[in-house]
Amino acid sequence: MPLNRRFRRVIRIGPVQVGTAPDHRGREKHTAACTAPRCGFSADYDSRAAAELAARTHRCPVR
Repeated sequence: MPLNRRFRRVIRIGPVQVGTAPDHRGREKHTAACTAPRCGFSADYDSRAAAELAARTHRCPVR
């Protein structure tokens, strides 16, 4: 069953978007995902700072 998240506080750092949404247990999760075609980078983090750090340090292999 796919999880339909409603992201808020979405920001863009380079090609990576960072957003916050509740997980399936209602806790906040922070996601960093690269928007470049064919990159495929995305990860969930427990803290917003970790997600933003991942966005800042992501080196997209496609770009």
